[in-house]
Amino acid sequence: MSTKSSQPKSHFVPFTPEIEAEMLQQMGLDSFDDLLAGIPPELLEHSGIPLPSGKSELEVTQEMEKLASSNLSRNDVISFLGGGSYDHYVPSAVPYLTSRSEFATAYTPYQAEVSQGTLQAIYEFQTMICEITGMEVANASLYDGGSAVGEACLMAGRTNRKTKVLLSGGLYKNYRQVVETYLRHSPLEITEIPTKAGVTDLEWIEQNLDDDVTAVVVQSPNRMGLIEKWSRVGELCSNSKALFIAVGNPLSFGLFAPPGECGADVYAGEGQVFGSPPSFGGPYLGLFATKMDHVRKVPGRLIGATEDIDGKPGFVLTLQTREQHIRREKATSNICTNQGLVALTATIYLALLGKEGFQKAADLCFQKSHYLSSKISDLPGFEIPFGDRFFNEFVAKCPVPSQTLVQKGVEAGLLVGTSLDDDPNYLRIAVTERSTKEELDTMVKFLKGFA
Repeated sequence: MSTKSSQPKSHFVPFTPEIEAEMLQQMGLDSFDDLLAGIPPELLEHSGIPLPSGKSELEVTQEMEKLASSNLSRNDVISFLGGGSYDHYVPSAVPYLTSRSEFATAYTPYQAEVSQGTLQAIYEFQTMICEITGMEVANASLYDGGSAVGEACLMAGRTNRKTKVLLSGGLYKNYRQVVETYLRHSPLEITEIPTKAGVTDLEWIEQNLDDDVTAVVVQSPNRMGLIEKWSRVGELCSNSKALFIAVGNPLSFGLFAPPGECGADVYAGEGQVFGSPPSFGGPYLGLFATKMDHVRKVPGRLIGATEDIDGKPGFVLTLQTREQHIRREKATSNICTNQGLVALTATIYLALLGKEGFQKAADLCFQKSHYLSSKISDLPGFEIPFGDRFFNEFVAKCPVPSQTLVQKGVEAGLLVGTSLDDDPNYLRIAVTERSTKEELDTMVKFLKGFA
């Protein structure tokens, strides 16, 4: 028997000064500093990164637990935070199923013959989003609500070749920032639609909807929690080439008319409400649905149902107009993944709720939030300035700065809501089906101390 080692030879080549010099020479550079010349000096760190010395697994675990303990958990406090991320109840079956290895480790289903499970799950997701929104086609998801709005604006520009985007002042401000980033190097320009009494000024839209407008973007419920008159926006846009982009909480369509019934050309929204926890901001789920007329301009990809040569049903990537599949200048989006596991989470969540459960969850959010709103309006010095035309989120005007309430609330184990810069005394409060009557009454009792 041979004693010669059967281990393959290593192909590792150490990086030496000679190799570095040769690489720099090939690039026409004299030194490594020349390679970094394009980076602004203020962004370069010359003193070295002050990393701590290595630690054992036990020490690292203890350090991470210490850092984690500084966060506030929903299990330890009562939360009324909202603004696009909501504390809904997630059935235990949802994380159990999504954590199964065949789902958790699956990636892009390029090969249909080995990806039927993933393709079917995404196909079901698309179908559910169409049913909920009343639209004709939905894509296989985007990064989050903000990116979905940005992609919708770009699609409008590709569709009608116009350049002006009318963006409602009722849009979440973080969505507005994402859209500005998306459009910064595009031909599209943003004009803000003013608001009146917390809702979009429809008369302003009517007066400014000229031939240069590519899209009108209106969110409902908007950032004040108020329900907008989507049908009227749809009527205005139907007489122009501008696309009506409806943005909103998809759970609200369990009670209110969905965008497809209000004349919307595109729906863009956040799917976090479908089975994903707030999780400090992500990963989230960008929902995108539109009319079949625009299917070839939709960003991302679409899954379709088909049959093989034997007539057996199957699923395939029907459209995948991403830059890694076709020429970059022809691509509809440079998004290279699709939050597939979060889309699966939404699919399982919706399948568990069913139509009746979906409507029940929406109704509970509505009833509980209106109960809290009415109790707060009875407190001396408090008022609900925009009325009760809201879904699950509303603004209260307080007798003290809302930031004071936020800070004192943390000390009392309450995340009372979000301060708004529209008015220092505005407090935005969100309620979900998870909020109990005891928690709602605790909130009222806390606020009563500032009346």
